[in-house]
Amino acid sequence: MQIILASAKIMNDKLKSVLSVSLSLPRFQDEAQAFAKNMAQYSTETIAEMLGCSQQIAVQNRMRYVGFFEDAPKLPAILAYHGQAYKHLKAETLNVDDLNNARGKLWITSFLYGLLRPLDGILPYRMEGNVELPSGEGQNMFGFWKNRLTDVLIDSVKADDGILIHLATEEFQHLFDWQRVRKEIRVIQPLFYIRKGNDLKIQAVWAKTCRGAMTRFIIQNRITNPDDLASFSYEGFGYEPTLGALGPMGRLLKQEPDYPHFIKQ
Repeated sequence: MQIILASAKIMNDKLKSVLSVSLSLPRFQDEAQAFAKNMAQYSTETIAEMLGCSQQIAVQNRMRYVGFFEDAPKLPAILAYHGQAYKHLKAETLNVDDLNNARGKLWITSFLYGLLRPLDGILPYRMEGNVELPSGEGQNMFGFWKNRLTDVLIDSVKADDGILIHLATEEFQHLFDWQRVRKEIRVIQPLFYIRKGNDLKIQAVWAKTCRGAMTRFIIQNRITNPDDLASFSYEGFGYEPTLGALGPMGRLLKQEPDYPHFIKQ
């Protein structure tokens, strides 16, 4: 069973301490470096426009890209991100055995690096899917990565047990030929709802929270059977089997076992 989790915009520039684990080289390190070199050539104003961010964030990330080729210490990807999902994944409290187990199970999607394993050594950055760079062969990040990442993901999942737990945000599906992914492997996408009166709603913050917590749950408990996801509970969320046919936005889903529902009580 493999997992995909989305990267986060908020990143750690350094950590006070890192467990003694050996870092791996990102599979698409050369592509990431080429993009970083492109970004380092732009002004702060241009970067702010490209990334749709404030001047302060643009200054920070221009400095990051300019320093990309210096001998800066790299962080394991699972510890480098600090968005909502990662705050609840709490990777810094996993032990070495947990992290080494995650190495062969977890994929982290990234606009800059493509796909990352949790112990790939990376540098902090900011990137968006609609950015088009000279190294991108005339395509934005979504277009550039699609053909490169689809086979990697499918082959990795097939080499395991053919099951992918989809805990990334839907935006990152566009890095792949998602129709092919769903056709060639089994994708299980847990959905996390809160009650609003008589309705069930997906709230982004809670969804990200639970995706991170579920990633931790799978890693720590060495989950290999998707049926065992039903025992996941966190911050009041619990499995609700009676809503298996209710999908996002109230749509009826044909493959109901592949959309397990978790409701905040």
